[in-house]
Amino acid sequence: MAQSKTPLASAQRLGLTALIFAIFLVANDYTIFSTALPAIEQEFHTDITTTQQVINGYTLVFGVLIVSGGRLADLFGRRRIFFVGAAIFATFSLLAGLAVEIWMLLLCRALMGIGSAMMWPSIIGMTYHLMPGNRAGHAGGLIMTVCGVGNAVGPILGGTLADILSWRWIFFLNLPIAAVAIFLCWKGITDTRPENRGEHLDYAGVTSLSLSLFGLLLALDLAVDIGFQSPLTLALLGGFLLSMCIFLRVERRAGRNALIPKDVARNRKFFATGIATLLLAVIFFAPLLYIPQFLSKVHGFSAMHAGMGLLPMMVTFAVASYGSGQLYNRLGAKPIVSAGAVCMCIGMFVLSYLHEQTQFTALIPGLVVVGAGIGLFYSTVITAAVTAVDPSRSSLAAAILFMFQVAGGSIGLAMNTTIVAMSPDLTTGIERAFTVNAYLALAGLIVCLLFVSGKPVELAQKVRDK
Repeated sequence: MAQSKTPLASAQRLGLTALIFAIFLVANDYTIFSTALPAIEQEFHTDITTTQQVINGYTLVFGVLIVSGGRLADLFGRRRIFFVGAAIFATFSLLAGLAVEIWMLLLCRALMGIGSAMMWPSIIGMTYHLMPGNRAGHAGGLIMTVCGVGNAVGPILGGTLADILSWRWIFFLNLPIAAVAIFLCWKGITDTRPENRGEHLDYAGVTSLSLSLFGLLLALDLAVDIGFQSPLTLALLGGFLLSMCIFLRVERRAGRNALIPKDVARNRKFFATGIATLLLAVIFFAPLLYIPQFLSKVHGFSAMHAGMGLLPMMVTFAVASYGSGQLYNRLGAKPIVSAGAVCMCIGMFVLSYLHEQTQFTALIPGLVVVGAGIGLFYSTVITAAVTAVDPSRSSLAAAILFMFQVAGGSIGLAMNTTIVAMSPDLTTGIERAFTVNAYLALAGLIVCLLFVSGKPVELAQKVRDK
């Protein structure tokens, strides 16, 4: 007999509503600028390399600081850190919308990444804290469903605002959404005291890890334009390795105050989810980048219509995320993340069979299968990662998992871009890149089958009840 689910109290429903707004704010912001860059380029009379930093600069800061944001949330309280992060995000959204020079826009956009890096781990930690233990799978499903909706709406909304009003309204739109999220969070989520009393922030660990990630992510970003053999790229990669060695040494001495405590660092189940995410991360980012390029450059789609071309993948992503919560409660993590990896592998192989005469309708089956795989995998792997560690570490666990995703996406996209650049034309390059991505998904599947684990919620509940 299936375990009955604990009903949600009105305060929990209000708190989850607040977090839905917060998740949408971060997820939508991640993709909304993809179709608005030409308008920014035109207004400031810059080239696409410069305006691309609206996305890259934000992602760089976000990826560098995400682990520190997760540790802050666990140490000082998730609601408090969320409020601080949301205030930073909203303030610099306003200033970015009022930017009079491109440097002001890029600086404000990068500083928004600080706010996101504080908000995102706090949001995930609060979501799992609010959801009863026998509905943990629903928490991951809720998070990734809203992410799917936000990611899908982003390119369409960004293109529409840029065409009808101005790209500046993309930033201004963040203000009311952030205000609603803050107000509902203040009303619906109690200010719980941090569970890790007596622990302190490891400033040396924060500095060394941030420098390490900065060197890696910036090197991968620059390598697209200047190559991996450039002295600057090699210097940044060398800085990454040196800073990582310093970080590992600092962590050994920090003890219980380490940025990544020993109970997390030595958790094999948790890091198995990280390795699987690292291998599969590019499957999410590659279609977002190359499908719109194929539709616009080969078939002449407008920016808005090219963004709409991603809807089959993003809608399926949202639907699969919603259903995966029920599946996790019954099956556990391994079957679902493995099924997700299979779908991503098959979908990438299907999409790799494109050529210049391939019409958009022929891409839909591959996009749908990839979207289903992304939804099944990410909503489940985040639950497996967060529930593999102590509840007091949930925000940190979510942050580390996202660090794996950003690093995997950056490495994969750098590899994809190199493949496309070395190919005789765009279509051939995308075909080759997607084929390599399919083999990466196959490697991710092996990791999922061998190492990822997570008991079904219903079975775990029965064990506890005995």
